[in-house]
Amino acid sequence: MQTADILEKLIAFDTTSANPNLDLIEWCAGLLRDAGAEVTLLPDETGKKANLFATVGPTDRPGVLLSGHTDVVPVTGQNWTKPPFQLTFEDGLYYGRGTCDMKGFVASALAAALKASTKDLQTPLHLAFSYDEEIGCIGVRSLIDMLEAAPFKPAMCIVGEPTSMQVAVGHKGKTAAKATCIGREGHSALAPQAVNAIYLATDLIGEIRRIQERLAATGARDFDYDVAYTTLHVGLINAGVALNIVPNRCEVTFEIRNLAENDPTVLMQEIKDRAEEIAERARVIAPEAAIDIEMTANTYPGLATPEDGAVVAFVKSLLGANDTMKVAFGTEGGLFSSRVGIPTVVCGPGSMAQGHKPDEFVSADQLEKCDRMLAALSERLVEGLPL
Repeated sequence: MQTADILEKLIAFDTTSANPNLDLIEWCAGLLRDAGAEVTLLPDETGKKANLFATVGPTDRPGVLLSGHTDVVPVTGQNWTKPPFQLTFEDGLYYGRGTCDMKGFVASALAAALKASTKDLQTPLHLAFSYDEEIGCIGVRSLIDMLEAAPFKPAMCIVGEPTSMQVAVGHKGKTAAKATCIGREGHSALAPQAVNAIYLATDLIGEIRRIQERLAATGARDFDYDVAYTTLHVGLINAGVALNIVPNRCEVTFEIRNLAENDPTVLMQEIKDRAEEIAERARVIAPEAAIDIEMTANTYPGLATPEDGAVVAFVKSLLGANDTMKVAFGTEGGLFSSRVGIPTVVCGPGSMAQGHKPDEFVSADQLEKCDRMLAALSERLVEGLPL
């Protein structure tokens, strides 16, 4: 099967993160098993979602891993002019939810694996397809656990997120947390006798903003990123029942997206220290006042692959490229690198400028460039790599 044929099948599966991905994964598994690949599925606790890990070629040595996620973001509320779950080809562009982010790469990787299965590979080709990447790189973690315990780990990894087929060596880490602010309820006419949990939250948000201002003014810099410093962001606030009730509870969800030079645990401890100071002042009125901060699952490490690393030189050689870049968005690459020690780069077809939008697309030119890169990879695997 050609890449476009596979992409048509993949787009037809509505694998929005809220939905199961098992039908897509089982279709991919069947395709690979028919080609002689060794395939392992790692289901979640519900049995409705799964990761896939496959090996083409020998299984007694390290290989090259191609990694992609199979879930997509919702289309609800977006003004699509093309059917989101039906591949449409028009003026050199393939439209559909996930064409860019990132079923285009998954399709190209599958096509490459099918072709590689007909060759005498001296170095194996591995595929890793995960679920729930879009909600915080959650699904891939069981696959990471499997690789940590495996007798042979991949020697290098290409994560196929859209980079316009440029070699990306880094992205920021993400730390997500929820602060639960506890005050004391009361009638709004007697508000000074109560402790407004929203006020606790806004005081906390003020401290988060002050930390952000400091980092923006004097923090570490990496000008390879669109935003050159570590950022803090508050995205959700949930509180209140009625206007005439002083709320006793407010939840604030926030994140840190950190450069490699900034330790997010240090920043998080600073936020917790400021939170405790805010709560302590409120305990003059309400001894039960508190701000409890807990990490959420939507957290992953950054990627910081050395530009002179072997994986960088190798992928550049497949592309005939000279430059590297860093990306603003997060990927599973940091987990492969930090948890398993697999040297990793990000390189895939399309641009994230088209991702998550109505009428998402990837160009035929980008898919063809990805196909050529993976064809060159297959030839190198036939020769055998000194891994």
